[in-house]
Amino acid sequence: MKKQVKQCLDKAEESRVNMLEKIVKKAEEIRDRVIKFRREIHRNPELGGSEEKTSAFVAGILEDNDIEVKRGVAGYGVVGLLKGSGEADTVALRADLDALPIQDYKKVEYASSVPGIMHACGHDVHSAVLMGTAIVLGSLRERLKGNVKFIFQPSEERPTGGADYMIKAGVLEDPAPSAIFALHTFPEMQVGTIGHKAGIMTASADRFRIVIKGKSGHASRPHQTVDAVLVSSMVISAIHHIVTRRTDPIHPAVISVGTIEGGSAPNVIAEVVEMRGTVRTLSPKTKKIMPALIEKVIKGTTLTMGATYEFLYESGSPSVVNDWALNQLAKRCAVDVVSAQNVFELPDPIMGAEDFAYYSEKIPGMFIRLGTSNREKGIMTPLHSSYFDVDEDALAVGIKVMSWIAVNYLCSKAGEKL
Repeated sequence: MKKQVKQCLDKAEESRVNMLEKIVKKAEEIRDRVIKFRREIHRNPELGGSEEKTSAFVAGILEDNDIEVKRGVAGYGVVGLLKGSGEADTVALRADLDALPIQDYKKVEYASSVPGIMHACGHDVHSAVLMGTAIVLGSLRERLKGNVKFIFQPSEERPTGGADYMIKAGVLEDPAPSAIFALHTFPEMQVGTIGHKAGIMTASADRFRIVIKGKSGHASRPHQTVDAVLVSSMVISAIHHIVTRRTDPIHPAVISVGTIEGGSAPNVIAEVVEMRGTVRTLSPKTKKIMPALIEKVIKGTTLTMGATYEFLYESGSPSVVNDWALNQLAKRCAVDVVSAQNVFELPDPIMGAEDFAYYSEKIPGMFIRLGTSNREKGIMTPLHSSYFDVDEDALAVGIKVMSWIAVNYLCSKAGEKL
């Protein structure tokens, strides 16, 4: 009996090693091709809601590899479906397509060809990795224990986010995935490494608009006016004190005013000033109370100074919350690919936001970090920088990890273990 059990275990281990070897081999075979995918997208960035050429490029690659494709999902979204063997589960893998309104100052041959627009957040990497993953898994479709849905999402960088619209368009249906995974470039980690974390991974992100209305007049007669600039400065100072004095200090929050516009001349007291900002929180309770706290401060300040105001608050992406079991699976798979010393549990959430959160609200989700920096090559710039770049060796790492995660997840749902 013990001999039979040992033989079964040996066969299982042999199958496991064989499958991973096939994934690694195929990923290495297409390495240069996937780098070309990434550079093509990087050269031709498109803002959220305008990803026409990017989505067409992605869809064409999927179709060339015999993957069922739906185009035009929630605008320029693309959904690919790879059908495995038998009546089985479905796992979703997601990437984003859009670029940012930032000028690319890199001196490389694949720099953005579009003035004022660039892929400064790695969405070109995410898309290229997912295309590569689709090619790898497509070559193994006969051995897949289920279906893989490849979600290429538009408009992640837009305030409203594209994930919510993709969900409303039915991306989590027909067939319905039981889990979803995604990765994100992480220049804080070296190429060849993977970061993971269970629980809260990112902050929620809300936005606000404040208009302060005063009374204009000559700069030499301020007593005859209501200075909208002065009132605005007081409002800005006051709302920044909300975090330090009105919210629970064990629940982090960040309020930032990003733009302020007003006034017409140096010698004229401004009548109207408009400011826009963002609120980041990790606690749903803190997120819920923020609009009222901010408006209370604005109301009190403007009343004291004789001004009036308009206030608009828009609730945005919630926090990404990683499923515990999926985190364990992703960790094991990452260790198999890059070894234990290159897999790191991230100690804290980040205050950045990600609309992947909308998916993980609906079904179990897992969001991992892909190390992309290389100090020896001088590739260390942060996300959203005009000089942002990645070590392209990270692409093959991402493909191997995402492919191995999908294979292992489907096997686990089928009652098998690789």
